[in-house]
Amino acid sequence: MITLFDDLKFGDTNEMVKIIQEKLKQLNLYNSLITGSFGDATKMGVEAFQSLAYLPITGVVDLETWNKLIEYTSPAISPISIFPVLRRGSTGEEVKDLKTKLKALLYYTGDITSNFDLETENAVKRFQLNNKLTADGIVGNNTWNILNSLYGNLNDCVLNNESNDNNNYITYKVEKGDTLYGIAKKYDTTVNEIKSLNNLTSDILSIGQILKIPKKSNDDYINYIVVRGDTLYGIAKKYGTTVQELKNINNLTNDTLMIGQVLKVPQNTETNYIDYIVMKGDTLYGIARKYNTTVATIKSINNLTSNILSIGQVLKIPV
Repeated sequence: MITLFDDLKFGDTNEMVKIIQEKLKQLNLYNSLITGSFGDATKMGVEAFQSLAYLPITGVVDLETWNKLIEYTSPAISPISIFPVLRRGSTGEEVKDLKTKLKALLYYTGDITSNFDLETENAVKRFQLNNKLTADGIVGNNTWNILNSLYGNLNDCVLNNESNDNNNYITYKVEKGDTLYGIAKKYDTTVNEIKSLNNLTSDILSIGQILKIPKKSNDDYINYIVVRGDTLYGIAKKYGTTVQELKNINNLTNDTLMIGQVLKVPQNTETNYIDYIVMKGDTLYGIARKYNTTVATIKSINNLTSNILSIGQVLKIPV
């Protein structure tokens, strides 16, 4: 039993990491080269081991994880199960278990049955592709280990209280040509938020893949009723947003508005800006300095294409 031990984690490079990789390989939890460098594949193997050994899933090899690795790789014991290999045509309770976990991770949207059909195979391939596995649609030990690790990391509210979680996101089905950047821009979020919410380890998407997209609370918007003479440009300028953002939020495909139409508008302007009336001698640089902002910010908010100001001109200034 080891008594002195420094935690080993992502980014470490030494001989101890080599030993960890060898032990993970013995347990079929690591299939890369023995390099001594603690990278993504090593971390994933450690997390899978911790999940199967009922340890906290941290991806860090602490003393408890190290002692369990020694115990589980001793010649006399092998408590890590060898999972059944499943492929299209397989049947049984193991297939139900597979579908349940894929569905919880949003790779599968069908019914939970005991038949491994084409839809299941495609879901498995998407899962494998996103987790840097060979996307063959066959569920072997490596796929099981990573699947169980990610499934074990799901928050209880996702597993047991899906209806509450649904209030915090919408689901999006990936179409041809989609990218994480494009989807994030469309739904006013970030690539990292989408990857975190969906447990993605890469930017690769598959057609038909189901993604969770974080949605804004209704408190983040106000309802605006279109009146005669309104344009998207004018509304966007008034509320400190952009035409494209208004179109995305309201699912508009063109710039045409109708009197009485209700638009959702980001509620972020009336309390964040003041109106400043340009006086003789004012410059954008001087105004920016006075209000602790930048010339570029003022020009962007007010859709200015030059630095020229007119006396009496009204500018929106962030406060």
